[in-house]
Amino acid sequence: MTSAAPQTLSQEGGPTRAVLVGVDLGGDSHFDPTLDELALLAESAGDVAVARVTARRKAPDAALFVGSGKADEIRAMVGATQAHGVIFDQTLSPAQQRNLERHLGVPVADRTSLILDIFAARAQSHEGKLQVELARLQYVATRLVRRWSHLERQRGGIGTRGGPGEAQIELDRRMIGERIKSVKARLEKVKQQRGTQRRARERRGTFRVSLVGYTNAGKSTLFNALVKARTYAADQLFATLDTTTRSLWLGEAGASVSLSDTVGFIRDLPHKLVEAFEATLREAADADLLLHVVDAASPALLEQQAEVERVLEEIGAAGVPQILVFNKCDLLEESRLPRQPRDEVEVHPGMRRARVFVSARDGQGLDVLRQVIAEAARPAPEAQTITNE
Repeated sequence: MTSAAPQTLSQEGGPTRAVLVGVDLGGDSHFDPTLDELALLAESAGDVAVARVTARRKAPDAALFVGSGKADEIRAMVGATQAHGVIFDQTLSPAQQRNLERHLGVPVADRTSLILDIFAARAQSHEGKLQVELARLQYVATRLVRRWSHLERQRGGIGTRGGPGEAQIELDRRMIGERIKSVKARLEKVKQQRGTQRRARERRGTFRVSLVGYTNAGKSTLFNALVKARTYAADQLFATLDTTTRSLWLGEAGASVSLSDTVGFIRDLPHKLVEAFEATLREAADADLLLHVVDAASPALLEQQAEVERVLEEIGAAGVPQILVFNKCDLLEESRLPRQPRDEVEVHPGMRRARVFVSARDGQGLDVLRQVIAEAARPAPEAQTITNE
């Protein structure tokens, strides 16, 4: 299926019905047999999952990713559920996506394009929109051959752009390349402005605290509870994309700290998206303290913690001191409730971190969290437990 513009899974008159597909490739690759997170991503994008298909392979099929037999099974499922499209939990190559669309007869999206669609819909600030546009342009640039049938035509002759015989695909690639340069230049200005703001805070001696964590761990709800802000918060993936910074008064320390709410992380967050959000993610890398918010009620909390740590290392924030904030304790069964509101946990051999148990929704443990932040904000022996030294 080809058209003059990138296809999406959107459907007029109602939500898109999508078949979800996940492939277990073994080894070190992550595989979610339930496809629950992909279903949440699809829901965040306005889609509804009508069926889920899983497969196991030693390696992706070069042509169809899942192989012809499984592709036939997916096609039958699409027909049986009257689905409008198919979403893969892994990243597809342009050729695999093109072949699958021809074989299945419906648009096909992968995890990367789904996350990009969500980011595009949620970005509110000028900076956020620029960051998402850059990531989408970089993604689309690799798929020009697949997405536009008119790109195969040649343009030439007097009065045409690009000279005689230049393929339309080359013109479009040049246009996208020029747009990417323009967006990067504008983001560089934003980066410089943020740098100026950070230096001003440094001159004032402001202690900088950043909230980080897996998406939907409750960072924005916690941020609102701590600083009485009205940042948008919802029980959905990537509810907040734009960094918000507020002053947090700590009576225990007799001073204010700067508290920033940042974009949530997720497994297989597209590298280009991390790259594009560099200016925003610098808030975490330049912080004096990170509040690593963990969904205590999530069955995958260990994997989610590990993914956040991986991204922090990627953006140069692995060495920033951390406090682990186990949120959503109000959702825990009684047998899983903590015995005390704070403790210490060994995260690596010889490295311990403070851990605080809270519920941002009902305020449980917030006074303890404030105390732990205050201990970190003033040089004192008790703050040593939360450092990475």
